[in-house]
Amino acid sequence: MPPIVDPHHHLQDLDMFCYPWLSPAIAPPAIFGDGFARLRRSYGIADYLAEFGGLDVVKSVHIQNGCLPEQAIAETRWLQAIADRHGFPHGIVAHVALQHESADEQLAEHCRSANMRGIRQILNAHPDPALGFIAERDLMANAAWRRGFAALARRGLSFDLQIYPHQMAEALEVARAFPGTSIILDHAGMPLRRDRDEIDRWRGAMTDLAAADNVAVKISGLALGQGGWSAETIRPIALATIEIFGIDRCMFASNFPVDGLFSSYRALFDAFGAVTQELTAGERAALFSKNAERLYRI
Repeated sequence: MPPIVDPHHHLQDLDMFCYPWLSPAIAPPAIFGDGFARLRRSYGIADYLAEFGGLDVVKSVHIQNGCLPEQAIAETRWLQAIADRHGFPHGIVAHVALQHESADEQLAEHCRSANMRGIRQILNAHPDPALGFIAERDLMANAAWRRGFAALARRGLSFDLQIYPHQMAEALEVARAFPGTSIILDHAGMPLRRDRDEIDRWRGAMTDLAAADNVAVKISGLALGQGGWSAETIRPIALATIEIFGIDRCMFASNFPVDGLFSSYRALFDAFGAVTQELTAGERAALFSKNAERLYRI
């Protein structure tokens, strides 16, 4: 197993921050399965480091974790303080509602933290309310949102794109409109159904999106909506993603603690290792660490 740079994990402190998506009063999206209640706890840097199970994890990137929007800047500062003490996380991807009139000012505040690297504003919209994360279905076409997105390139920030396959055509328009902004697709585009017709639609949408050179992808979250996984069940998605985007635009990620609902950290990366055992050492190094270091500038 090559050294690992984990480009997608979360930390949470339920005493310090309010995470509406973790509240027992709010029904979580159905993709998380029956064990979701186990996420309703604080999960600190010591918990994350203890997950490695002997793996050589050398760097990580923290992805915003859905605290209240007015707490997002405080979350970034908290994470930077953790990084200053522990080294991890080496990169921080924060939250800003890009359609907000103060988006650029918020970006400036986040950028005061040395490890700040990008923004994730979750965009998963779905006709089924049990699968949707947001109420506004057309944010990517919103003129105010695009003005906020334009500020990312000026500040040297990337954008983590979390959407469903049916939203990829709109995402391609954004990628082409902003070719100077690095866009990183989360969770292999989140193909929730694995029947042949749905996978064919996912593959077609991914192929179209990959035509934009500024889009890369994280192979992660493959148990979401499935209730579990194995090396064999994730193999088709992982290998198809690598085929579509190419080695240099793909990376493996843990999505912990969320994927801890389905697996141990060690088992997950061992499965990624099994899926890629036929690749060269250089190709595996790219997928496990080098691409994440380059794309997140860490």
